[in-house]
Amino acid sequence: MFGRLFPESLFPRKLDPTAERRIRLAQARAEESVIRAHVDNALMFIDMLAEDLSFDRAIDTYIRVMGIPEPLASTVATRTLVVLGQDLVPFRRRGHDGDPGEDDSKPKLRLDDASDGRSRIRRA
Repeated sequence: MFGRLFPESLFPRKLDPTAERRIRLAQARAEESVIRAHVDNALMFIDMLAEDLSFDRAIDTYIRVMGIPEPLASTVATRTLVVLGQDLVPFRRRGHDGDPGEDDSKPKLRLDDASDGRSRIRRA
């Protein structure tokens, strides 16, 4: 009876690879949007409760009040901490074109020189 209502050609059991890929990409975008919204809301929550709670306690409270399940809760907490930390701990960039963040106190590693030295020792 249900075979006539829901024919197999209308609802195939397996999607073709391109449709499957599009669905996975749409799902990933949706999950990212949900995470971004939670992080924004958690930051507002932290700002509102800054006088009453420490930021880590406020994050935990936000996650508990909103009922965010794991592993989403860990992702939201981590990303919220990253945003908060950007102001406190600036990102140190190690560039090759003389950026101020470049660390000149350490010597450059010269692996080619070391391998040349070993080949000379073996020949002798």
